[in-house]
Amino acid sequence: MPRKLSHIAPDWWDYTTLDSALINDAAKLTERDLRQLSRPGFKVVMYDTLEDFYLAEALEYIAAWKQATADNPVGICGPIGPTEQLPLVARLVNELGLSLKHAHFWGMDEWYDDKTKKEVPVTHALSFERADRELCFDRIQKKLMMPESNLHFPKAKVADYVKTWHAGVRCAVMQGGQGDIKHWAFNDPLKRTGKYKDAPPSPAEYRKLGTRIVELHPVTLSQNARTSGGGNITMVPKMAITVGPQETWLADKVSIWHAGAHDNPLGQRLTALMISKRLADAAVPMSLLADHPNVQFNYFRGGLGSCSVEMH
Repeated sequence: MPRKLSHIAPDWWDYTTLDSALINDAAKLTERDLRQLSRPGFKVVMYDTLEDFYLAEALEYIAAWKQATADNPVGICGPIGPTEQLPLVARLVNELGLSLKHAHFWGMDEWYDDKTKKEVPVTHALSFERADRELCFDRIQKKLMMPESNLHFPKAKVADYVKTWHAGVRCAVMQGGQGDIKHWAFNDPLKRTGKYKDAPPSPAEYRKLGTRIVELHPVTLSQNARTSGGGNITMVPKMAITVGPQETWLADKVSIWHAGAHDNPLGQRLTALMISKRLADAAVPMSLLADHPNVQFNYFRGGLGSCSVEMH
């Protein structure tokens, strides 16, 4: 018996194909309920202010990079979305006089141009590499900045990027936000076609995916237009390059940051519930982190919102 069709995009898998009882259970969760979802391997942390929230996110960069030495290079894999932590990272590095000579950074995703068969150039208005450089790395004092060779941004030729994950550099933490489609990076649900017409891939199948070029779910296109392009969906590429579960499982820790500016109140609750209860389902890619040994969900209390009906 095939699962129900998506309420949003019938040709795709997504969270609306889940059992309604699970969705309704998630909608009922209070802040206290969320905090109680912590278990060994999954920690829920709350922040009272956005200042504290983004400072804590920035400090994860500093904590990772402070561990880096010539014999033990260490890096962090970071997102675009959120971005508010990035200028704070640069300021902290400069104020602390922290040399990044042996530190590394991986960008987690980038837009892909299907016409040129390449990653979008840094001149593209939505370029993630451009955002990382302008908001963070270009602001770090040159004497402290890591070598250019220690900056790893995803490219259309994914093999070179993948090699950096197996070059003896430890990834202390992979950060991320959560999109409306419940992804980290651009690990979106798959299309409902071929062998996945009646059921999504098993969690084990999805976890085998590495860095790759992907077609994006319509919800992801709409969200990026809303959060970054003033609603102009025509400027959002339909494809992207994304770090995969294979690389994610190489990170010591996965740290997801919910400010309330990206996913909605239901989504912030649903994935936490699924990870806590180990309900991994590839229609909700974030839920696959249920099997990672060290995951932390960070919430801004003011961004949790409510799932109660309120007409506007």
